[in-house]
Amino acid sequence: MSNSWPIFKDLDGSLIPIEFSPLPFEPKRIFYVVGVPKGEERGMHAHYQSQQILTCIQGEILVKLHDGSILQQHILRPNEWIFIDSMIWDSQVFLTGKDILLSLSSTSYNKEDYIEDFNKFLSIKQK
Repeated sequence: MSNSWPIFKDLDGSLIPIEFSPLPFEPKRIFYVVGVPKGEERGMHAHYQSQQILTCIQGEILVKLHDGSILQQHILRPNEWIFIDSMIWDSQVFLTGKDILLSLSSTSYNKEDYIEDFNKFLSIKQK
């Protein structure tokens, strides 16, 4: 299930604040993904420890989440976000070619935290 950030609109635009206090973790890293061709799928990994909030800044992004048993799919539109817990396989399909995805991560970057082989992920989840 996705959520939305509050929007404050007036005649000269919109302000969309991202408050950290209601999040399930304190972000340690923020990054965004832009320039992905329409229909391209990215992500395709899980994290041993990291949790993430993915939010759509622009466009539409299909987020696929697999817990080892069940695949769930959510389309994020601008201002919507979704929480991804650790040990969830996730990927994102960029639907418009003009999409911008913002990620808030609970940890700093650590290559050792990534599981990039789906079969290995399934094996770990089954233990």
